[in-house]
Amino acid sequence: MRRGKIHYAKYGYIFSIPFVLAFLVFMAYPTVYTLIIGFTDLKGANATGFHFLSNPFENFTAILHNQTFLMALQNTGFIWICNFIPQIALALLLTAWFTNSRMKVKGQGTFKVLFYMPNIITAATIGILFYQLFGYPIGPVNSLLQSLGILKEPSQFLMSKTTSQMIVSFIQFWMWYGSTMIVLIAGVMGINPALFEAAAIDGASGTQVFFRVTLPQLRTILLYTLVTSLVGGLQMFDIPKLFNNGNPGGATTTASLFIYNLAFQGTYQKNRAAAASMILFVIIAVLSAILFFIMRDRDAAKLKKQERALRRTAKRGEAVSL
Repeated sequence: MRRGKIHYAKYGYIFSIPFVLAFLVFMAYPTVYTLIIGFTDLKGANATGFHFLSNPFENFTAILHNQTFLMALQNTGFIWICNFIPQIALALLLTAWFTNSRMKVKGQGTFKVLFYMPNIITAATIGILFYQLFGYPIGPVNSLLQSLGILKEPSQFLMSKTTSQMIVSFIQFWMWYGSTMIVLIAGVMGINPALFEAAAIDGASGTQVFFRVTLPQLRTILLYTLVTSLVGGLQMFDIPKLFNNGNPGGATTTASLFIYNLAFQGTYQKNRAAAASMILFVIIAVLSAILFFIMRDRDAAKLKKQERALRRTAKRGEAVSL
């Protein structure tokens, strides 16, 4: 008797239906609508009707020549770099610490919860908290530095462009390094234990194991972390908005905050805000593609090329024999 084959693929499609429906309703339609109004004259607080522009790329050209938008892009990139580099460095260090079988760190669960805790606190709470911490003239940070003799008079931290950017970068780093660490630890747990055992038998040190075994095997996870951090960093909105509302002098105005202000404040230029959103989308897509190219597995790519060459050679041989 032949046993009937069980096809599990249909269950995957069934479980994906709620996500697909939610995406079509809440994501696909707004995305397409945003793309369309980027080519129109839609603006105003209560405007609903619009007309397509005679020059369809007028809004995009205006945004690319907008100095505030270019400054917002620079702010976004600077803040993301300043928070991501220490974030990934500390996450990798903690991952090596927790996954080192020789160290046998006690209380790992408690440490992981504490490190991950900032990620579950709402951005509104953290933004207001840090705004109060660096308050002037009375604030915990000013009071502490004065009591230690570091400052003679209260400092207006929130009026300094560089200081404000560094604070926002620190907040982003503090919120997300625990989440990055959890993802990396999960990646390490998926590595074949035989590789670590072989390295231990060969007498490799902990540092050698981390750089020669762990990191190469984490290529895919690191790519995921880089891309998600890039996307989240370039869409940074809540902390700059709630911490200092883009001030001082637009130093903490990110691209997403610029788009929000353009669409929902002042002249309500929704058409140009949509154009800025599409430009930001293209920037994210291009940078993500570059990361995919840089982080690709070169050995696997070479093998694929060799396989393709062999197939072509085989096909040519078959054609000649025929």
